[in-house]
Formats: sequence, structure tokens, C-alpha cells
Amino acid sequence: MKNDEWLTPPEILRPLGPFDLDPCAPILRPWPTAAKHFTVLDDGLAQPWAGRVWLNPPFGREAVKWLRRMAEHGNGIALIPARTETNMFFESVWGSADAVLFLKGRPHFHYVDGQRAAFNSGAPICLVAYGHSNAETLAATGLGHVVPARSPATNFLKDAA
Repeated sequence: MKNDEWLTPPEILRPLGPFDLDPCAPILRPWPTAAKHFTVLDDGLAQPWAGRVWLNPPFGREAVKWLRRMAEHGNGIALIPARTETNMFFESVWGSADAVLFLKGRPHFHYVDGQRAAFNSGAPICLVAYGHSNAETLAATGLGHVVPARSPATNFLKDAA
């Protein structure tokens, strides 16, 4: 897509409720994603995070740094590619997050002027919940299918021993 700043579609944000912080918000945005925004000019990774965080990190090699920080923070929802087999997913989602929602279809992100892109994301997208209340929020949205991110196999293995 040759662009690092894409806006999350309002139809995804709306059912998630309000957020306190978006640490990697676009500089220009026609709608707020949180009460407080950090942009690339603020270096959101270097800033303190507080409250419920919305995270739509730049897709690519830098995404894992943002997800590590979100896992440490433990309260928020991240939007990332649904590449469930990657090191990033195993490091910062499986076993670290509380739930993953696999979106129905592929969303059309928006340009920073608010215009909807004519093409979809080109890859499956998921929402990752950190914190129990955020997992409950995902389950209530109707945006897709929710699965637990913490392995239920752990209980099975204990029972089998």
C-alpha cells in the first residue's frame, strides 16, 4: 500500500467504545481514535501509556515493538494482520493477550483525509484484546469470530497428568 498512515474504519472503532490513548495515531485524522493521541512526531513508544489503549501500529517489521509494549501495558485492543504463525504473534499475542477477534472480510482502511480506500487491506485482519474487559468487548461487537489467546490446552494437560 506504500503508505504507513491508514485510518481504522469507523465501523470497526465504534463498537469498541472509547479509548484513553492512541500511541501511534496519524498526524492528520478526521476523527479521533482516543481521548489522547501520540503521532510519529511524539514517538509513542517512548511516551508513558495510561488507561485503555487503541493500537493500530504500522504494519511491517516495526509492529512487533508496538505489540510488545501493548502486552506489557495489558489494557487495550490492537488491530494487526492475522498472521497467526509468525514470531510476532507467538511472542506478543498467543499467551500474552486475552482474546483475538478475526474480522469478517477484509476491511477498507481510510486515507488520512477520511476518504475510504477503493481497495481492501489485502490481508486478513484481527483485533487483539489485552485485559479481560477488552476481551468481553470484542465478544460483544459482532465484528467476527473471537477465540481465547491464552491456551486452554494448559488446563487439559494438567488434567491429563
